[in-house]
Amino acid sequence: MINLGLLLTNQYRLLSVAAILDVFETVNALYFDEGQDAPFQITLFYDETAQNSGTTAFFPGYQPLKISGADTQDLILVPSFPNENIAAAIHENHTAILWLRQQYNAGAGLASFCTGAFLLAATGLLNGRIATTHVDACKAFTSTFPEVKLEAEKTVTQDGRLYTSGGATSSFHLMLHLIQLHCGKEVAVRIAKLFAIDMDRQRQSYFSTFHISRNHSDDLVAMAQQKIETAYHNTGTIEEMIKDIPASRRNIVRRFKQVTGITPIEYLQQTRIEAAKKLLEQTVEQMTEVIYKSGYNDPKAFRKVFRKTVGMTPSEYREKFYVG
Repeated sequence: MINLGLLLTNQYRLLSVAAILDVFETVNALYFDEGQDAPFQITLFYDETAQNSGTTAFFPGYQPLKISGADTQDLILVPSFPNENIAAAIHENHTAILWLRQQYNAGAGLASFCTGAFLLAATGLLNGRIATTHVDACKAFTSTFPEVKLEAEKTVTQDGRLYTSGGATSSFHLMLHLIQLHCGKEVAVRIAKLFAIDMDRQRQSYFSTFHISRNHSDDLVAMAQQKIETAYHNTGTIEEMIKDIPASRRNIVRRFKQVTGITPIEYLQQTRIEAAKKLLEQTVEQMTEVIYKSGYNDPKAFRKVFRKTVGMTPSEYREKFYVG
């Protein structure tokens, strides 16, 4: 039997915990119905030193245990948590982070779901290793943990005994991966069918949204952002768009990247692709019109950039996300 620990972090997302319990309880039920021993011994753990800890939670059939007296687990799952203040979440889970490191050093595998990757990375165990997280939290993740090899487009990663998943429904793909490792592919396929999970999804990049950040005090960069956002649909170059800004090209590029994390060219490209996505989602415009209104005049170049950025072709994106 596999000792499966579920860490009730401070400020965990209830939906994340519920989904994890539902899936692994279902695996156990499949075995029970066939007269076999359940493969997972599921135990909930909480940090008794944290405020709003798991002691206040009620999960039928479970009595959460304190991490201070926990035995070594075979596998520990870290659910997601709200990402409004990630730094605070890391601080509030400091003791649990130390416990995760101790469990790993004792032989446990660690798996994080969505933004739970921030807690896993805070252990230092992911340094030099691959990981993923919610696609819209990737910028904050790389800023906080630059030594981690973030693969933002992946739905699931495994590096030795460390596992991570992308956002929201990607959690189910990580659970399937873990189930296949411990129970075999046949059981994983049965669970995928029961929960209607598309097993073939390997990327999450098409779920991302380009967020335009204005949370800075650099007036020149703000001016460049404004010019790009109002003129992206023109087919001119980035040099033409920012030519009136009172700064050298080298200076504005340096300051722009320092403030936003990307270059003006990348900012223009992201803005154009986001505009194209909205046109594909909300209109029935011909593809030539979508390309032109997004600021491109070369269909081949547009499709190449779109596929690289989004992870699928423009036609595939429209088919998946068109809302009329």
